Amino acid sequence: MKRILTPLLVATTASLAGPAVASESEVLKHVFELQYAMDTFYFLVCGALVMWMAAGFSMLEAGLVRSKNTVEILTKNVALFAISCIMYLICGYAIMYGGGIFLSGIDGGDKLVDEAFQAFAEREDGFGGDSIYSGASDFFFQVVFVATAMSIVSGAVAERMKLWAFLAFAIVMTGFIYPMEGSWTWGENDVLGLYNLGDLGFSDFAGSGIVHMAGAAAALAGVMLLGARKGKYGPNGEVRAIPGANLPLATLGTFILWMGWFGFNGGSVLKLGDIANANSVAMVFLNTNTAAAGGAVAALIVSKLMFGKGDLTMLLNGALAGLVVITAEPSTPTPLVATLFGAAGGVLVVLSITFLDKLKIDDPVGAISVHGSCGLLGLLLVPVTNGDVSFIGQIVGALTIFVWVFVCSLIVWSVLKAVMGIRVTAEEEYEGTDLTECGQEAYPEFVTK
Repeated sequence: MKRILTPLLVATTASLAGPAVASESEVLKHVFELQYAMDTFYFLVCGALVMWMAAGFSMLEAGLVRSKNTVEILTKNVALFAISCIMYLICGYAIMYGGGIFLSGIDGGDKLVDEAFQAFAEREDGFGGDSIYSGASDFFFQVVFVATAMSIVSGAVAERMKLWAFLAFAIVMTGFIYPMEGSWTWGENDVLGLYNLGDLGFSDFAGSGIVHMAGAAAALAGVMLLGARKGKYGPNGEVRAIPGANLPLATLGTFILWMGWFGFNGGSVLKLGDIANANSVAMVFLNTNTAAAGGAVAALIVSKLMFGKGDLTMLLNGALAGLVVITAEPSTPTPLVATLFGAAGGVLVVLSITFLDKLKIDDPVGAISVHGSCGLLGLLLVPVTNGDVSFIGQIVGALTIFVWVFVCSLIVWSVLKAVMGIRVTAEEEYEGTDLTECGQEAYPEFVTK
Protein backbone atom coordinates (compact mmCIF):
# COMPACT_ATOMS: atom_id res chain seq x y z
CA MET A 1 0.00 0.00 0.00
CA LYS A 2 1.45 3.31 -1.15
CA ARG A 3 0.07 5.45 1.63
CA ILE A 4 2.35 8.38 2.32
CA LEU A 5 1.55 8.92 5.98
CA THR A 6 1.25 5.30 7.08
CA PRO A 7 4.84 4.88 8.39
CA LEU A 8 4.55 8.08 10.40
CA LEU A 9 1.20 7.06 11.85
CA VAL A 10 2.44 3.59 12.74
CA ALA A 11 5.51 5.05 14.42
CA THR A 12 3.44 7.60 16.31
CA THR A 13 0.98 4.97 17.45
CA ALA A 14 3.82 2.72 18.49
CA SER A 15 5.40 5.43 20.60
CA LEU A 16 2.09 6.12 22.30
CA ALA A 17 1.16 2.49 22.78
CA GLY A 18 4.49 1.47 24.30
CA PRO A 19 5.63 -2.12 23.83
CA ALA A 20 2.51 -3.18 21.95
CA VAL A 21 3.00 -1.65 18.50
CA ALA A 22 -0.23 -1.12 16.59
CA SER A 23 -0.56 -2.69 13.17
CA GLU A 24 -1.03 -0.62 10.05
CA SER A 25 -4.67 -1.71 9.73
CA GLU A 26 -5.37 -0.68 13.32
CA VAL A 27 -3.89 2.75 12.68
CA LEU A 28 -5.94 3.16 9.54
CA LYS A 29 -9.03 2.08 11.42
CA HIS A 30 -8.48 4.78 14.03
CA VAL A 31 -7.84 7.41 11.35
CA PHE A 32 -10.98 6.34 9.51
CA GLU A 33 -13.10 6.52 12.66
CA LEU A 34 -11.78 9.98 13.45
CA GLN A 35 -12.49 11.26 9.95
CA TYR A 36 -15.93 9.63 9.95
CA ALA A 37 -16.80 11.25 13.26
CA MET A 38 -15.45 14.64 12.19
CA ASP A 39 -17.30 14.70 8.86
CA THR A 40 -20.53 13.50 10.49
CA PHE A 41 -20.29 16.13 13.22
CA TYR A 42 -19.54 18.84 10.67
CA PHE A 43 -22.61 17.82 8.66
CA LEU A 44 -24.81 17.99 11.75
CA VAL A 45 -23.50 21.38 12.87
CA CYS A 46 -23.96 22.88 9.41
CA GLY A 47 -27.45 21.38 9.25
CA ALA A 48 -28.27 23.04 12.57
CA LEU A 49 -27.05 26.38 11.15
CA VAL A 50 -29.30 25.97 8.13
CA MET A 51 -32.21 25.04 10.39
CA TRP A 52 -31.62 28.32 12.23
CA MET A 53 -32.29 30.09 8.92
CA ALA A 54 -35.96 29.25 9.57
CA ALA A 55 -35.78 31.75 12.41
CA GLY A 56 -34.22 34.26 10.04
CA PHE A 57 -36.99 33.90 7.49
CA SER A 58 -39.58 34.18 10.27
CA MET A 59 -38.11 37.40 11.66
CA LEU A 60 -37.44 38.94 8.24
CA GLU A 61 -40.96 38.29 7.00
CA ALA A 62 -42.60 39.29 10.30
CA GLY A 63 -40.72 42.59 10.12
CA LEU A 64 -41.67 43.35 6.52
CA VAL A 65 -45.41 42.69 6.79
CA ARG A 66 -47.95 44.89 8.58
CA SER A 67 -48.57 44.21 12.24
CA LYS A 68 -52.05 42.80 11.56
CA ASN A 69 -50.49 39.91 9.58
CA THR A 70 -47.62 39.00 11.88
CA VAL A 71 -49.08 36.00 13.71
CA GLU A 72 -50.14 34.35 10.47
CA ILE A 73 -46.73 34.73 8.82
CA LEU A 74 -45.05 33.26 11.90
CA THR A 75 -47.54 30.37 11.94
CA LYS A 76 -46.74 29.70 8.29
CA ASN A 77 -43.01 29.57 8.92
CA VAL A 78 -43.18 27.20 11.86
CA ALA A 79 -45.77 24.96 10.21
CA LEU A 80 -43.97 24.80 6.85
CA PHE A 81 -40.76 23.72 8.57
CA ALA A 82 -42.59 20.92 10.35
CA ILE A 83 -44.38 19.85 7.17
CA SER A 84 -41.11 19.88 5.21
CA CYS A 85 -39.44 17.59 7.73
CA ILE A 86 -42.33 15.11 7.70
CA MET A 87 -42.86 15.04 3.91
CA TYR A 88 -39.15 14.66 3.17
CA LEU A 89 -39.08 11.81 5.67
CA ILE A 90 -42.09 10.09 4.11
CA CYS A 91 -41.20 10.35 0.43
CA GLY A 92 -39.06 13.38 -0.49
CA TYR A 93 -35.66 11.89 0.32
CA ALA A 94 -36.58 8.65 -1.46
CA ILE A 95 -37.60 10.55 -4.61
CA MET A 96 -34.50 12.73 -4.58
CA TYR A 97 -31.81 10.20 -3.75
CA GLY A 98 -33.44 6.79 -3.94
CA GLY A 99 -34.35 4.83 -0.85
CA GLY A 100 -37.28 3.47 1.05
CA ILE A 101 -40.29 5.33 2.32
CA PHE A 102 -39.94 6.60 5.91
CA LEU A 103 -36.15 6.31 5.43
CA SER A 104 -36.18 2.53 5.62
CA GLY A 105 -32.59 1.37 5.53
CA ILE A 106 -31.26 4.69 6.80
CA ASP A 107 -29.87 4.56 10.31
CA GLY A 108 -26.81 5.99 11.95
CA GLY A 109 -24.73 4.53 9.15
CA ASP A 110 -23.41 1.41 10.91
CA LYS A 111 -24.33 -0.84 7.99
CA LEU A 112 -22.10 1.21 5.71
CA VAL A 113 -19.08 1.60 7.95
CA ASP A 114 -17.26 -1.61 7.01
CA GLU A 115 -17.72 -0.99 3.29
CA ALA A 116 -16.63 2.62 3.62
CA PHE A 117 -13.55 1.66 5.63
CA GLN A 118 -12.52 -0.86 2.99
CA ALA A 119 -12.66 1.82 0.31
CA PHE A 120 -10.77 4.19 2.60
CA ALA A 121 -8.00 1.62 3.20
CA GLU A 122 -7.58 0.92 -0.51
CA ARG A 123 -7.12 4.54 -1.58
CA GLU A 124 -3.74 5.52 -2.96
CA ASP A 125 -4.09 9.29 -2.59
CA GLY A 126 -3.32 9.87 1.06
CA PHE A 127 -6.30 10.84 3.22
CA GLY A 128 -8.40 12.72 0.69
CA GLY A 129 -11.21 11.18 -1.33
CA ASP A 130 -14.93 10.84 -0.91
CA SER A 131 -16.87 12.04 2.10
CA ILE A 132 -17.59 9.50 4.82
CA TYR A 133 -20.40 10.25 7.23
CA SER A 134 -23.55 8.87 8.78
CA GLY A 135 -26.54 8.37 6.53
CA ALA A 136 -28.78 9.97 9.15
CA SER A 137 -26.62 13.11 9.13
CA ASP A 138 -27.01 13.32 5.35
CA PHE A 139 -30.80 13.24 5.67
CA PHE A 140 -30.75 15.90 8.38
CA PHE A 141 -28.60 18.19 6.25
CA GLN A 142 -30.80 17.71 3.18
CA VAL A 143 -34.15 18.18 4.91
CA VAL A 144 -33.35 21.68 6.13
CA PHE A 145 -32.68 22.70 2.51
CA VAL A 146 -36.22 21.66 1.60
CA ALA A 147 -37.63 23.91 4.32
CA THR A 148 -35.53 26.80 3.00
CA ALA A 149 -37.05 26.48 -0.47
CA MET A 150 -40.57 26.51 1.00
CA SER A 151 -39.80 29.50 3.24
CA ILE A 152 -39.19 31.60 0.13
CA VAL A 153 -42.82 31.11 -0.92
CA SER A 154 -44.15 32.28 2.44
CA GLY A 155 -43.00 35.88 2.17
CA ALA A 156 -44.05 36.40 -1.43
CA VAL A 157 -47.70 35.45 -0.80
CA ALA A 158 -47.94 37.21 2.55
CA GLU A 159 -50.85 39.30 3.80
CA ARG A 160 -53.59 37.89 1.53
CA MET A 161 -53.28 34.10 1.24
CA LYS A 162 -55.33 31.63 3.23
CA LEU A 163 -53.25 29.80 5.81
CA TRP A 164 -54.57 26.31 5.05
CA ALA A 165 -54.22 26.71 1.29
CA PHE A 166 -50.59 27.64 1.81
CA LEU A 167 -49.97 24.61 4.04
CA ALA A 168 -51.67 22.31 1.51
CA PHE A 169 -49.29 23.59 -1.15
CA ALA A 170 -46.34 23.06 1.20
CA ILE A 171 -47.18 19.33 1.34
CA VAL A 172 -46.90 18.97 -2.44
CA MET A 173 -43.90 21.28 -2.82
CA THR A 174 -41.75 19.57 -0.19
CA GLY A 175 -42.94 16.03 -0.82
CA PHE A 176 -42.80 15.98 -4.61
CA ILE A 177 -42.02 19.12 -6.64
CA TYR A 178 -38.70 20.01 -4.99
CA PRO A 179 -37.44 16.42 -4.53
CA MET A 180 -38.09 15.64 -8.19
CA GLU A 181 -36.02 18.51 -9.57
CA GLY A 182 -33.41 17.81 -6.93
CA SER A 183 -33.12 14.24 -8.21
CA TRP A 184 -32.19 15.59 -11.66
CA THR A 185 -29.37 17.70 -10.24
CA TRP A 186 -27.92 16.45 -6.96
CA GLY A 187 -29.46 13.01 -7.40
CA GLU A 188 -28.89 10.54 -10.23
CA ASN A 189 -32.26 10.54 -12.04
CA ASP A 190 -32.80 11.80 -15.56
CA VAL A 191 -35.20 14.58 -16.51
CA LEU A 192 -38.29 12.69 -17.71
CA GLY A 193 -35.98 9.84 -18.64
CA LEU A 194 -34.05 12.01 -21.09
CA TYR A 195 -30.98 13.54 -19.44
CA ASN A 196 -29.34 14.27 -16.11
CA LEU A 197 -28.41 17.92 -15.70
CA GLY A 198 -24.98 17.01 -14.38
CA ASP A 199 -24.18 15.25 -17.63
CA LEU A 200 -24.84 18.50 -19.49
CA GLY A 201 -22.20 20.37 -17.53
CA PHE A 202 -24.65 21.91 -15.07
CA SER A 203 -23.31 22.73 -11.61
CA ASP A 204 -25.00 24.28 -8.58
CA PHE A 205 -22.72 24.01 -5.55
CA ALA A 206 -25.22 24.70 -2.77
CA GLY A 207 -28.50 25.54 -4.48
CA SER A 208 -28.79 28.98 -6.13
CA GLY A 209 -31.08 27.31 -8.64
CA ILE A 210 -32.05 24.02 -7.02
CA VAL A 211 -33.23 25.66 -3.79
CA HIS A 212 -33.56 29.43 -4.23
CA MET A 213 -34.73 29.82 -7.81
CA ALA A 214 -37.06 26.84 -7.32
CA GLY A 215 -38.66 28.51 -4.31
CA ALA A 216 -39.02 31.75 -6.26
CA ALA A 217 -40.64 29.94 -9.20
CA ALA A 218 -43.23 28.38 -6.88
CA ALA A 219 -43.81 31.79 -5.29
CA LEU A 220 -44.23 33.51 -8.67
CA ALA A 221 -46.90 31.02 -9.73
CA GLY A 222 -48.80 31.62 -6.51
CA VAL A 223 -48.54 35.41 -6.69
CA MET A 224 -49.79 35.49 -10.28
CA LEU A 225 -52.97 33.63 -9.31
CA LEU A 226 -53.32 35.41 -5.99
CA GLY A 227 -53.13 38.99 -7.20
CA ALA A 228 -51.80 42.08 -5.43
CA ARG A 229 -52.72 43.35 -1.99
CA LYS A 230 -55.54 45.86 -1.83
CA GLY A 231 -54.18 49.37 -2.24
CA LYS A 232 -50.75 48.34 -3.49
CA TYR A 233 -51.24 49.75 -6.98
CA GLY A 234 -53.21 52.84 -7.96
CA PRO A 235 -55.68 53.13 -10.85
CA ASN A 236 -53.01 54.62 -13.08
CA GLY A 237 -50.43 51.97 -12.26
CA GLU A 238 -48.63 53.97 -9.59
CA VAL A 239 -46.87 51.88 -6.94
CA ARG A 240 -47.83 52.61 -3.34
CA ALA A 241 -45.41 51.58 -0.64
CA ILE A 242 -46.85 49.44 2.16
CA PRO A 243 -44.26 49.72 4.97
CA GLY A 244 -43.46 46.77 7.19
CA ALA A 245 -44.31 46.91 10.87
CA ASN A 246 -40.93 46.19 12.43
CA LEU A 247 -37.71 46.95 10.56
CA PRO A 248 -35.49 46.13 13.57
CA LEU A 249 -36.99 42.62 13.46
CA ALA A 250 -36.36 42.40 9.71
CA THR A 251 -32.74 43.43 10.30
CA LEU A 252 -32.32 40.75 12.94
CA GLY A 253 -33.77 38.20 10.52
CA THR A 254 -31.25 39.22 7.87
CA PHE A 255 -28.32 38.75 10.22
CA ILE A 256 -29.67 35.34 11.28
CA LEU A 257 -29.91 34.31 7.63
CA TRP A 258 -26.41 35.65 6.98
CA MET A 259 -25.04 33.50 9.81
CA GLY A 260 -27.04 30.43 8.77
CA TRP A 261 -25.69 30.72 5.24
CA PHE A 262 -22.26 29.63 6.45
CA GLY A 263 -23.82 26.25 7.16
CA PHE A 264 -25.75 26.35 3.90
CA ASN A 265 -22.66 26.86 1.74
CA GLY A 266 -19.96 25.51 4.06
CA GLY A 267 -21.79 22.25 4.70
CA SER A 268 -22.17 21.72 0.96
CA VAL A 269 -18.44 21.01 0.77
CA LEU A 270 -19.61 17.71 2.38
CA LYS A 271 -16.31 17.09 4.10
CA LEU A 272 -13.90 18.60 6.60
CA GLY A 273 -11.55 15.82 7.72
CA ASP A 274 -8.49 16.53 5.57
CA ILE A 275 -6.34 19.54 4.70
CA ALA A 276 -7.63 20.14 1.18
CA ASN A 277 -11.27 20.14 2.18
CA ALA A 278 -10.60 22.16 5.33
CA ASN A 279 -9.05 24.84 3.13
CA SER A 280 -12.05 24.63 0.78
CA VAL A 281 -14.45 25.12 3.70
CA ALA A 282 -12.50 28.16 4.86
CA MET A 283 -12.62 29.69 1.38
CA VAL A 284 -16.36 29.00 1.11
CA PHE A 285 -16.98 30.75 4.44
CA LEU A 286 -14.84 33.72 3.38
CA ASN A 287 -16.49 34.09 -0.02
CA THR A 288 -19.97 33.69 1.42
CA ASN A 289 -19.36 36.51 3.86
CA THR A 290 -17.74 38.91 1.43
CA ALA A 291 -20.41 38.33 -1.25
CA ALA A 292 -23.08 39.33 1.26
CA ALA A 293 -21.12 42.45 2.11
CA GLY A 294 -20.72 43.34 -1.56
CA GLY A 295 -24.42 42.86 -2.18
CA ALA A 296 -25.42 45.02 0.77
CA VAL A 297 -23.17 47.94 -0.18
CA ALA A 298 -24.14 47.83 -3.85
CA ALA A 299 -27.87 47.75 -3.08
CA LEU A 300 -27.50 50.69 -0.70
CA ILE A 301 -25.68 52.76 -3.32
CA VAL A 302 -28.22 51.92 -6.04
CA SER A 303 -31.14 52.78 -3.75
CA LYS A 304 -29.54 56.15 -3.02
CA LEU A 305 -29.07 56.84 -6.75
CA MET A 306 -32.60 55.72 -7.66
CA PHE A 307 -34.65 56.97 -4.72
CA GLY A 308 -32.48 59.68 -3.22
CA LYS A 309 -32.41 57.87 0.13
CA GLY A 310 -30.57 54.95 1.68
CA ASP A 311 -33.34 52.33 1.77
CA LEU A 312 -32.90 49.85 4.64
CA THR A 313 -35.11 47.21 3.04
CA MET A 314 -33.03 47.35 -0.14
CA LEU A 315 -29.87 47.11 1.95
CA LEU A 316 -31.19 43.96 3.65
CA ASN A 317 -32.30 42.40 0.38
CA GLY A 318 -28.95 43.32 -1.15
CA ALA A 319 -27.09 41.28 1.47
CA LEU A 320 -29.40 38.33 0.85
CA ALA A 321 -28.99 38.77 -2.91
CA GLY A 322 -25.21 38.52 -2.58
CA LEU A 323 -25.62 35.35 -0.55
CA VAL A 324 -27.92 33.79 -3.13
CA VAL A 325 -25.56 34.63 -6.01
CA ILE A 326 -22.46 33.13 -4.38
CA THR A 327 -24.34 29.98 -3.36
CA ALA A 328 -24.02 28.59 -6.90
CA GLU A 329 -20.22 28.44 -6.60
CA PRO A 330 -18.50 29.76 -3.47
CA SER A 331 -15.35 27.64 -3.68
CA THR A 332 -13.61 28.78 -6.89
CA PRO A 333 -13.80 32.62 -6.93
CA THR A 334 -11.17 34.73 -5.23
CA PRO A 335 -12.51 36.89 -2.38
CA LEU A 336 -12.39 39.97 -4.61
CA VAL A 337 -14.34 38.23 -7.37
CA ALA A 338 -16.83 36.93 -4.82
CA THR A 339 -17.36 40.49 -3.60
CA LEU A 340 -18.02 41.64 -7.16
CA PHE A 341 -20.43 38.75 -7.73
CA GLY A 342 -22.30 39.73 -4.59
CA ALA A 343 -22.33 43.37 -5.68
CA ALA A 344 -23.85 42.34 -9.00
CA GLY A 345 -26.59 40.62 -7.05
CA GLY A 346 -27.12 43.74 -4.96
CA VAL A 347 -27.62 45.85 -8.07
CA LEU A 348 -29.87 43.29 -9.71
CA VAL A 349 -32.17 42.86 -6.74
CA VAL A 350 -33.05 46.56 -6.59
CA LEU A 351 -33.74 46.66 -10.32
CA SER A 352 -35.74 43.45 -10.17
CA ILE A 353 -37.95 44.59 -7.27
CA THR A 354 -38.81 47.84 -9.05
CA PHE A 355 -39.41 46.03 -12.35
CA LEU A 356 -41.80 43.50 -10.80
CA ASP A 357 -43.70 46.36 -9.20
CA LYS A 358 -44.15 47.89 -12.64
CA LEU A 359 -45.62 44.57 -13.76
CA LYS A 360 -47.93 44.67 -10.72
CA ILE A 361 -46.44 41.50 -9.30
CA ASP A 362 -46.84 42.17 -5.58
CA ASP A 363 -44.13 40.57 -3.45
CA PRO A 364 -44.18 42.09 0.06
CA VAL A 365 -40.66 40.98 1.01
CA GLY A 366 -38.90 40.90 -2.38
CA ALA A 367 -38.45 37.12 -2.25
CA ILE A 368 -38.95 36.50 -5.97
CA SER A 369 -36.25 39.04 -6.84
CA VAL A 370 -33.79 37.96 -4.13
CA HIS A 371 -34.06 34.24 -4.72
CA GLY A 372 -35.27 34.05 -8.32
CA SER A 373 -33.48 36.79 -10.27
CA CYS A 374 -30.31 36.47 -8.20
CA GLY A 375 -30.49 32.68 -8.17
CA LEU A 376 -30.40 32.74 -11.96
CA LEU A 377 -27.53 35.23 -11.93
CA GLY A 378 -25.57 32.97 -9.59
CA LEU A 379 -25.96 30.01 -11.95
CA LEU A 380 -24.84 32.05 -14.97
CA LEU A 381 -21.72 33.30 -13.14
CA VAL A 382 -20.42 29.82 -12.26
CA PRO A 383 -18.50 29.27 -15.55
CA VAL A 384 -16.61 32.54 -14.97
CA THR A 385 -14.48 30.94 -12.24
CA ASN A 386 -15.11 27.22 -12.80
CA GLY A 387 -13.83 26.08 -16.17
CA ASP A 388 -15.34 22.62 -15.80
CA VAL A 389 -18.86 24.04 -16.03
CA SER A 390 -20.67 24.67 -19.32
CA PHE A 391 -22.50 27.97 -19.82
CA ILE A 392 -25.03 26.19 -22.04
CA GLY A 393 -25.45 23.55 -19.36
CA GLN A 394 -26.20 26.26 -16.81
CA ILE A 395 -28.89 27.75 -19.05
CA VAL A 396 -30.49 24.38 -19.74
CA GLY A 397 -30.38 23.51 -16.04
CA ALA A 398 -31.92 26.82 -15.01
CA LEU A 399 -34.70 26.50 -17.58
CA THR A 400 -35.41 22.91 -16.55
CA ILE A 401 -35.70 23.81 -12.88
CA PHE A 402 -37.79 26.91 -13.46
CA VAL A 403 -40.22 25.35 -15.95
CA TRP A 404 -40.75 22.25 -13.82
CA VAL A 405 -41.35 24.08 -10.56
CA PHE A 406 -43.38 26.92 -12.08
CA VAL A 407 -45.70 24.71 -14.13
CA CYS A 408 -46.25 22.17 -11.34
CA SER A 409 -46.83 24.94 -8.81
CA LEU A 410 -49.26 26.73 -11.13
CA ILE A 411 -51.26 23.51 -11.45
CA VAL A 412 -51.32 22.93 -7.70
CA TRP A 413 -52.22 26.54 -6.90
CA SER A 414 -54.99 26.43 -9.53
CA VAL A 415 -56.47 23.25 -8.04
CA LEU A 416 -56.38 24.75 -4.55
CA LYS A 417 -57.99 27.94 -5.85
CA ALA A 418 -60.83 25.94 -7.40
CA VAL A 419 -61.34 23.61 -4.44
CA MET A 420 -60.87 25.78 -1.36
CA GLY A 421 -59.82 29.21 -2.53
CA ILE A 422 -56.39 30.66 -1.90
CA ARG A 423 -57.19 34.29 -1.05
CA VAL A 424 -58.93 35.73 1.97
CA THR A 425 -61.89 38.03 1.42
CA ALA A 426 -61.48 41.79 1.09
CA GLU A 427 -62.95 42.25 4.56
CA GLU A 428 -60.59 39.69 6.08
CA GLU A 429 -57.62 41.28 4.33
CA TYR A 430 -58.61 44.69 5.71
CA GLU A 431 -59.02 43.31 9.23
CA GLY A 432 -55.78 41.34 9.03
CA THR A 433 -55.05 37.65 8.72
CA ASP A 434 -53.92 37.42 12.34
CA LEU A 435 -57.48 37.63 13.61
CA THR A 436 -59.28 36.02 10.67
CA GLU A 437 -56.89 33.07 10.18
CA CYS A 438 -55.35 32.61 13.63
CA GLY A 439 -57.59 34.46 16.08
CA GLN A 440 -54.62 36.16 17.73
CA GLU A 441 -52.74 39.44 17.60
CA ALA A 442 -48.97 39.81 17.64
CA TYR A 443 -49.05 43.22 19.31
CA PRO A 444 -52.28 43.39 21.39
CA GLU A 445 -53.06 46.76 22.85
CA PHE A 446 -53.61 47.27 26.58
CA VAL A 447 -57.35 47.70 27.01
CA THR A 448 -58.96 48.98 30.22
CA LYS A 449 -62.42 47.80 31.19
